[in-house]
Amino acid sequence: MSANNLSRRSLLKGAAAAATTFNIVPRHVLGGQGYIPPSEQLTRAIIGSGGMAQSHMRYGGSKILAICDVDKRQLEKGVATCKKQGFDVDTYHDYREMVARDDIDIVSVVTPPHWHALHAIAAADAGKDVWCEKPMTRTIGEGQKVIEACERNSTIFRINTWFRLGSRFYGSGVTAHEIKKVVRSGILGGPLKIVIGKHQGFNWKIDMWSGKYNLEPQEVPKELDYNFWLGPAPYKPYNAHRVHQSFRGYWDYDGGGLGDMGMHYLDPVQYYLDKDHTSPVKVEVDTDPQHPDAVKNWRKVTYTYADGTQIILDGDNSMVDAPYIEGPKGKIYKGFRSTIPRLREMLTSMPDVEHQNGDFHECVRNRTKFALNEVNGHRSTTMLNMAITAIRLNRTLHFNPETQTFINDEEANRYIHQPMRGPWNLDGGVQ
Repeated sequence: MSANNLSRRSLLKGAAAAATTFNIVPRHVLGGQGYIPPSEQLTRAIIGSGGMAQSHMRYGGSKILAICDVDKRQLEKGVATCKKQGFDVDTYHDYREMVARDDIDIVSVVTPPHWHALHAIAAADAGKDVWCEKPMTRTIGEGQKVIEACERNSTIFRINTWFRLGSRFYGSGVTAHEIKKVVRSGILGGPLKIVIGKHQGFNWKIDMWSGKYNLEPQEVPKELDYNFWLGPAPYKPYNAHRVHQSFRGYWDYDGGGLGDMGMHYLDPVQYYLDKDHTSPVKVEVDTDPQHPDAVKNWRKVTYTYADGTQIILDGDNSMVDAPYIEGPKGKIYKGFRSTIPRLREMLTSMPDVEHQNGDFHECVRNRTKFALNEVNGHRSTTMLNMAITAIRLNRTLHFNPETQTFINDEEANRYIHQPMRGPWNLDGGVQ
């Protein structure tokens, strides 16, 4: 292949490798902090232009060249937002045409979760790096396929949740780094119990993301390609409540409040418990029978790890006085109020935790793993999908973290590799 046919991403890879081998200082460092010569400007394309995509259009660090949506009205809104940010973008109806461009470095996947795996894999196979909305995938099997795609393409991948990276973590009043220091110190003892609910500073948005029964078929708006919006999901007659802002209330596309907020809440816990490499071995649920189509309320989800550590999701907000973290030797409540005197003061003397690279664009330039990537992100997403499976089946499930399968449960394992509506598939995208 001639030099003229090399993609910009390949050139970035080569430059990073050369810098590593010969200790070359990148030009943007020589030019001063924050300076990036125009020739080194990273470029980005966005799949989806709805509510979350509007935020992605405002993120700095890269130049947006193109956006894609199957809804013309949404696409027009995206163009207007990009113009306000100073980007004159090309528009696409079919994401495959957009990711095939040689001048795009990064693809943001900002679509409903039933599309995440197909979009991320297509972008990775096209030589792009991927910035994916949460949850990473709708099923455990899809997450495994995304990992494979990133490995074979040396893709730099990030999930768009940030609480393990340094932000103050909801009701705790401190960062996940600081909680990790406390957990690692052993001052609370073990095993630990973590409770995640309203009274600990978390909102599961269960009522907001509940689906509706017996939806009446409606006429598809002329601006929406509904068949393409459904893509790999089973065909259901169009109703406005299925798409756009309320899609999370249907199992075919997401998992209600768990799908929306689960990675924000659970990923930092996986991080500060040092369990990025594993998964719980059991998930128990307290719920009424679920509708096969519409997501409904659930009361409790309890995860148990092999070492006895537990995480309880309080869906009915009944655990009023429960601490956020509890161990045999101490408790931490909302706002970092603790039964251990002077815990905040003790933080300064506790050993620091390892540095995490939370600058995605720097990772793309240097070809280094982002802090929340396809591997540890998959483990966090697996927790959501374990719970969703247990809720839909309304029973306790046992899980093997090594094989990532449910133990002696054929019915539960069918949720791991769910069929896609033809012609879509995880191996070739579409045939």
